[in-house]
Amino acid sequence: MKLAMIGFGQAGGKIVDKFLEYDAETGSNIVRAAVAVNSAKADLMGLEHIPEENRVLIGQSRVKGHGVGADNELGAEIAEEDIDEIQGSIDSIPVHEVDAFLVVAGLGGGTGSGGAPVIAKHLKRIYTEPVYGLGVLPGSDEGGIYTLNAARSFQTFVREVDNLLVFDNDSWRKTGESVQSGYDEINSEIVRRFGILFGAGEVREGQEVAESVVDSSEIINTLSGGGVSTVGFAEEEVEETSSGGLLSRFRGGEDEDTADTAHTTNRITSLVRKATLGRLTLPCETDGTERALLVMAGPSKYLNRKGIERGRKWLEEQTGSMEVRGGDYPTDGSGRVSSVVLLSGVTNVPRIKELQQVAIEAQENIDEIRNESEENLEGLVNEDSDELESLF
Repeated sequence: MKLAMIGFGQAGGKIVDKFLEYDAETGSNIVRAAVAVNSAKADLMGLEHIPEENRVLIGQSRVKGHGVGADNELGAEIAEEDIDEIQGSIDSIPVHEVDAFLVVAGLGGGTGSGGAPVIAKHLKRIYTEPVYGLGVLPGSDEGGIYTLNAARSFQTFVREVDNLLVFDNDSWRKTGESVQSGYDEINSEIVRRFGILFGAGEVREGQEVAESVVDSSEIINTLSGGGVSTVGFAEEEVEETSSGGLLSRFRGGEDEDTADTAHTTNRITSLVRKATLGRLTLPCETDGTERALLVMAGPSKYLNRKGIERGRKWLEEQTGSMEVRGGDYPTDGSGRVSSVVLLSGVTNVPRIKELQQVAIEAQENIDEIRNESEENLEGLVNEDSDELESLF
């Protein structure tokens, strides 16, 4: 699937930068064009792979390149004000060569949290290609203001995109890990999962063509209908050999080992279960999922139609959905068999309910503190009964 990626804010820019690095390392050619938008000049300068001409600094007249300080209302305002400047970079994207737009942002900060829904709305108004969002939720230990930002941004972002793919930092940060190393690890996990998902169907040079192809239309159909999506992932190391092949497995070649084929089938179904029931990018209950997509990636020798079909049927039972698609994505030379499960239209998501509740409490606390601060200031300035006259 060919994507035009727009990283909004610090987290969004870093993730898109990481996608470009992944593309270069794997040759997957997912990112057809990449743009980074930020109100903080230092964040844009820290990017390594996004071309300098595609790094857009917004809000210069108001924040002078220093960021918006976790004020996502201000982030939304300057995105609206500088939308023409952002569009100038988007104009260079060869839209006729992309299957969809992907707007990436951290939802807890200011620029990305406020600006991502603005640019998504703008893109949907102008282009016919689907516009997806990839939103990263802050950890619960990052503070009330970030939770409040995330809850408000989530509520807005999900309405402005064709589907919102969510990654929850709270489920991925490790105890005792530094902030920087923690985010680097998280970004790698994001790119790894979504890289295999969006890479399906894109044929690399010298790569064997999939027998049961997952192309961009399968992904688009799975994400159609809007709502929230989460992704599961599981993998296993395997030994690659030069003998055998995908087609010999399907056609029952003379050298086929029945026991080995059964083992391959069992490995696939096991990985599908692990991916679905393990750590999702956004933890949720799988039942009630509207649509799902299974992608099995790895050396062609270790992929077979029977295992993928069995995994797909298990997904149907697990989710209760009749819209479950599936296929293979040969990646010879990887040394791993991976299962990626996209669950689209999930509704039973305790983390979102918790986020919204904490945000409501944070809003009440902020209002209370603000009122108390005004009263304290009034008491400090007008301490005595004899009030001084102000200058103006």
